[in-house]
Amino acid sequence: MGGLPIQYLSDIYGFSSEKPNLLRVMTYHRIGHPDETPHLEPRQISASTENFAAQMAFLRQNYRVLSMPEVLEHIENGRQLPNRSVLITFDDACLDVKSNAHPVLKKLNLTATVFVPTAYPGHPERAFWWDDLYRAVVLTDRRSYPNSPIGSLSLDSLENRLQHLKSLQNYVKTLSHDELLETVLRIAGDLGNKPKAVKTVLDWDELRELAGEGVLNFGAHTRTHPILTQATLSQAHDEISGSLYDLRREIPESLPVFAYPNGNCSPEILEIMHEEGYQLAFTTEDGINNLNTANPLLLRRINITRRTSLKLFRLRLQRWFSAVDVYRHQ
Repeated sequence: MGGLPIQYLSDIYGFSSEKPNLLRVMTYHRIGHPDETPHLEPRQISASTENFAAQMAFLRQNYRVLSMPEVLEHIENGRQLPNRSVLITFDDACLDVKSNAHPVLKKLNLTATVFVPTAYPGHPERAFWWDDLYRAVVLTDRRSYPNSPIGSLSLDSLENRLQHLKSLQNYVKTLSHDELLETVLRIAGDLGNKPKAVKTVLDWDELRELAGEGVLNFGAHTRTHPILTQATLSQAHDEISGSLYDLRREIPESLPVFAYPNGNCSPEILEIMHEEGYQLAFTTEDGINNLNTANPLLLRRINITRRTSLKLFRLRLQRWFSAVDVYRHQ
């Protein structure tokens, strides 16, 4: 761990330049309770419906929640954002965005952006690899896994299974995208829990319906959700260009904005993003953005998890506390 993030502090407080032009971007994945979806990886749940409602009510009362088109308009016209500006984002376009998050946002008259992995809405049988891996390791009947890719594993307790699941997740993320999918499939086969069709992502009809209500707008999140730095440049180009093409074919008003799967980017990926005309792109790096100095294709976000109490939620919106987040994760 390095020292205090001095450059970051200078950016968000404007120590050495003009008044900072700050944008806080909240990241959510799934909204709900683990017992509602026991077959899905519970660590992908960002908040219960009740906690999400409390967080949104706090933002509604204390911050200026902007839509993505408003942010793009301010940037295009070179205007400062309003004080205490916040953008709400969801990655993956999961079913509970419609069932649990959308009603809360609509009631509070708030808007959000959903980043869609576009190979999923037209294929309800397609599951995310982390859900397949969760089912394979945590829901297996086996008590051990002697020939796992990371060595012999004891699966005789839930605690062991969850610990080994995390280790396997970290391992497969180091593989190429094709190898990752093959390895997860092999693990599932070894443990007797082969992947099965489980609809987890909103289909195109549902996404179009939501787009028509005006609460949500949509950006790209690749096609098949690879970690782009683990894909070939040819694959990355297809994923980046193809996802926006897919979105605009199905929802013409979709925006030239992007969220990197797992947050990973590289100089080569950035070059593709520029070539494809994206205006904003979002990582999973913690922090607040000063749009006067930030790279618009490497924007930070405030990542919300089930451990984020309302008290911590309030703190993480503060500039000084965001520097603690940056320090902890550098």
